[in-house]
Amino acid sequence: MRRLFVLGAQSVRRTRAREKQRFGPWLDRLDSRVHRNGAVVALANKLARIAWAALAKEKPYYPLMQEAA
Repeated sequence: MRRLFVLGAQSVRRTRAREKQRFGPWLDRLDSRVHRNGAVVALANKLARIAWAALAKEKPYYPLMQEAA
């Protein structure tokens, strides 16, 4: 499961249209501070936590319109 989250995060990171993605601005700021593999693992961790929260609460995931910085 962990590998699938990492592969998904790598895919998100490689996408050209980051400004249209929900995690785009956050990922851009992270890329300026850490190595690319660290950014991928951080994004995979974020995705896993979102998935866990949605499953634990038994509710669908509804992202906020604006992400906190």
